[in-house]
Amino acid sequence: MTTPTIDIELSAPVNLRDLGGIPIAGGVLREGLALRADDLSVITDEDARTLVNNGLTAVIDLRTNDEAALTGRGPLAGYPVAYHHLPLMESIRSGMPDGDAPVIEHVAMGEMYARMVESAAPQLASALGIIALTPGATAFHCAAGRDRTGVLAAALLLALGAEDTEIVADYARTHSNMPAILQRMKPTMGALMARLGFDLDAMTAVTISEEPMDISMHTMLARLRERHGDALAPLRAAGLGAETIARLRERALA
Repeated sequence: MTTPTIDIELSAPVNLRDLGGIPIAGGVLREGLALRADDLSVITDEDARTLVNNGLTAVIDLRTNDEAALTGRGPLAGYPVAYHHLPLMESIRSGMPDGDAPVIEHVAMGEMYARMVESAAPQLASALGIIALTPGATAFHCAAGRDRTGVLAAALLLALGAEDTEIVADYARTHSNMPAILQRMKPTMGALMARLGFDLDAMTAVTISEEPMDISMHTMLARLRERHGDALAPLRAAGLGAETIARLRERALA
């Protein structure tokens, strides 16, 4: 079997946004604290320089070891930016839907997110600690900037006291970006998925449920509360303390 090769194409991120402006407990989250993004390892040097000039001082990489090994840190490695690799999944395969048909169903995605919060609680708690202590802006990303990135964004907003409506609305903003996201990640993820025996083109050609994307985040929050009472309970058990949350809220409102 021929091992698929990869031709890395540097490009501007298409799902990058500052979480500033979202209502949280006590006010509105300020800009320049936390940015969520699609894959930052394959951004252009110009975009890397712009991010650093705008205050980026740390990156949290939520990708698996296989993904990170494929493209490394990218252009940001050439700048004074702290790098933290906190994979939320052991492998891409573990995040694949069960069965032969690669159907993406929003409730099932939400169930997966809830399990991710429970299984990767130490990594999520560490990520919130990094954001709390980083002197400048922290950007966190996976490949598409939707699933793993969405889970961390939700955890951050929960810790900051945001209402569910705001958390869900932020997650759902990715929906309109999906065509551009899939196009951008195809060169890298296509090769990786082929190595794992999956056809990315076939998977992305499958029609996603007509239901709104926000169902996934509603489902995640509901399942966590059903099982734990508090959606942040798994992170608290993994070491997320009151001091870190207080520090996050202080920085978010500063």
